[in-house]
Amino acid sequence: MNHRFPHFASAASGDHFPHPALGVDYGQSRIGIAATDDFGIMAHPIETISLTTLNAIARIAELSRLRNIKTLVVGLPLRLDGSEGSSAKKVRAFAEKLADAIPTIPMIFVDETYTTSVATEKLREAGRKNHRQKDIIDQAAAVEILNGWMGETS
Repeated sequence: MNHRFPHFASAASGDHFPHPALGVDYGQSRIGIAATDDFGIMAHPIETISLTTLNAIARIAELSRLRNIKTLVVGLPLRLDGSEGSSAKKVRAFAEKLADAIPTIPMIFVDETYTTSVATEKLREAGRKNHRQKDIIDQAAAVEILNGWMGETS
């Protein structure tokens, strides 16, 4: 296992303010991407990258460079008991490749439990007619990942 990033992020994992972070919601067929503002205060959706895209990692690296990202925040799907299953192993394998492509940007994991459900509900409550569109939900889940991390470290 590569030890360039911690097993699991917590409030004790360090402060992130005042710099930008990129949130990554790695799924079975898509990667939702969100970013904070330059001060690491507010998260907003960026885009969804298809896993069929050959250069998904290169695109994340490009977004990180363009936005001067200082921290990658990757959602880790944990079981309700806090243990890791096969989905978490897939996320960790992807994160290893991403860390190899962007070795200068620290990467942390945060529990992404319920982020997709929360994102879907918020879109529905906001009256978004397209709240069922998967690309938008993936981006909104990445926003929730960043919001959760910012809440833990503030």
